[in-house]
Amino acid sequence: MDAFFASVEQLDNPSLKGQPLAVGHDAPRSVVATASYEARKYGVDSAQSMMQAKRLCPHLVIVEPHFSRYKEISQQVHEIFHRYTDIVEPISVDEAFLDVTENKKGIPLAMDIAKEIRQAIWDELHLTASAGVSCNKLLAKIASDFRKPNGLTVVHPQRVEAFLEHLPVENLWGVGPKTKQRMHDLMIHTCGQLREVPLEILKLEFGKMGQVFYDFSRGIDERPVVTDWTRKSVGCEETFENDISKPSAAIIVLYQAVIELVQRIAKSGFEGRTLTLKVKFADFTQVTRSLTQGKVLRDKDDILPLAKQLLAKVDFKEHPFRLLGLSVSRTDNERSEEPRKQWHTGELPFKPY
Repeated sequence: MDAFFASVEQLDNPSLKGQPLAVGHDAPRSVVATASYEARKYGVDSAQSMMQAKRLCPHLVIVEPHFSRYKEISQQVHEIFHRYTDIVEPISVDEAFLDVTENKKGIPLAMDIAKEIRQAIWDELHLTASAGVSCNKLLAKIASDFRKPNGLTVVHPQRVEAFLEHLPVENLWGVGPKTKQRMHDLMIHTCGQLREVPLEILKLEFGKMGQVFYDFSRGIDERPVVTDWTRKSVGCEETFENDISKPSAAIIVLYQAVIELVQRIAKSGFEGRTLTLKVKFADFTQVTRSLTQGKVLRDKDDILPLAKQLLAKVDFKEHPFRLLGLSVSRTDNERSEEPRKQWHTGELPFKPY
């Protein structure tokens, strides 16, 4: 979906159409959840601090998010998907993979299915969507961003090498800011350049991801579209208006995080044995601390003492922190049968701002 949260807000409030719009809280420590394309012309984008967004666009209109509404629209979009295939893997509330190799309508070309889906979304929901069509998830995902908004890009198998040749390496899954910088230090800026690096060198530089980058630079991605997903963690986090350095204030926000975490665990029925504390300092560096127990962590009496132990390992008196998060997780060998049912909505494991 194109600028999904902002587009839904403009749909529900026509007076917002054509205006530079950001969805999020208008507060000093908030970030932009989604920006309309009118706002993006000024450099405003998602995950940006709201203060920076307002500096870039002084006449920016900021609206509070309505996650239940976004989830409602998302469900309607998925109903359209399922007219064509039940092999649908949600990535977030506004994005999904569809395997249409065999589809309910017997349409031979995936491009034609993508056209029909986009038209149905517009006709029925009055929203635009962009689609990427290719032979695997990696290429389809990259292609879906090529002609936003309201675009369709097809990458034929015969054109994969040419499509990737000049693509920046940061467009590949798994290449974050640090990996991007490391690749740039090695004079690797495009997938074409990445393709020239021997596998042994990539493994030496990037460990297990070396094989992934080797494959991705060649358009190889064997991951199937997965319709069920096993949750591996439940968590919560909060960014504070003022940095925290006093032990009394730290204990209060830790206690509040534990209470919220316990509520989320109860709501999801999640079972995990590892508690992780995440702290982001005022200079935006962050640390995590974890403890694993021999029993499932469910209630306050289980979690609060462990959370205090973890917090005691963090030096925040000299280094005030701006964000604190707690999560409970489990390893792959811990049994779970929970299907994927929560995406990036108000039920986020971690708050988006």
